[in-house]
Amino acid sequence: MVLEFKPQGIYCPAGDFFIDPWAPVDRALITHGHADHARPGHTRYLATATAAPVMRHRLGDITLDSVHYGERRRIGDATVSFHPAGHVPGSAQIRIEVGGEVWVVSGDYKLEADRLSEPFEPVRCHGFVTECTFGLPVFDWPTEAQVAQEINAWWAANAAEGRFSLLGAYALGKAQRVLSLLDPSIGPILTHGAVENTNAVLREQGLDLPDTHHVTPDTKAADHPGALVVAPPGALSSTWARRFRPASTGFASGWMRLRGVRRRRAADRGFVISDHADWAGLNKAIKETDAENIYVTHGYTDIFARWLNSKGYAAQVVPTEFTGETLDEGEGA
Repeated sequence: MVLEFKPQGIYCPAGDFFIDPWAPVDRALITHGHADHARPGHTRYLATATAAPVMRHRLGDITLDSVHYGERRRIGDATVSFHPAGHVPGSAQIRIEVGGEVWVVSGDYKLEADRLSEPFEPVRCHGFVTECTFGLPVFDWPTEAQVAQEINAWWAANAAEGRFSLLGAYALGKAQRVLSLLDPSIGPILTHGAVENTNAVLREQGLDLPDTHHVTPDTKAADHPGALVVAPPGALSSTWARRFRPASTGFASGWMRLRGVRRRRAADRGFVISDHADWAGLNKAIKETDAENIYVTHGYTDIFARWLNSKGYAAQVVPTEFTGETLDEGEGA
């Protein structure tokens, strides 16, 4: 086999490296910078040139080499290359070829193009390791135009009635995607430090984002009437958010497609937007690989594997420590 599934993570014996390992290893190839995929403690890292700045920001002084999309790198007896995953800026699928056999580890991915991430690129292979965070038919994403209209209308209505709009979104990827959909003419846009620090890294790389104001201990809410505040989901229930009153609270997540999730989070609004593929996207991506052997990781793994097997694939579940998209403080997407 080109890849093995070991306690530390996904391993390539021909190249003696791991992909997104969750325990410290010597050589780690990283698909993207989210905390469940890019972890501290490895001796050497390899990622895309676009993902590298965020990884350094999050992991500190690491030994990190980088490659461009499509660039082939020989590691031991394996040839590897990184290809766009469409998940967040710099995210990649990793292609591994050994003795003419090709496997692809997708990491996290989505097929819908946005203005920030490099568009998903199908990669033909014999074996495909896929997530299935949203591997049920109920998960079907609206268009970005629809989501933009919903968020901006909610924000404008709140501003007109003297309320702040608090929106929960992950600091890397989701927050910037939401920011790119906003209409700045409605009012000021404020950001939590975790979001603004990530914004700064991505702006330095040329990412086009609207003007934002970093919320600091000195920030007075009264100076920013009608503002929309973007923060990690966990911050909305903390003392950090209490200065913004009165307020309406919303969450931006694929989980908002499920009834009851918004209610459990005590949110006024839920906006269905995800940096992961929906049901149709997962099926389309898998079909376009031409792979017969599918290895299903985090999400609705058992259900999705059974579905794939009913469609003629040889699918099996691979346990991992990846978390996908959650509504907790930790980040998956």
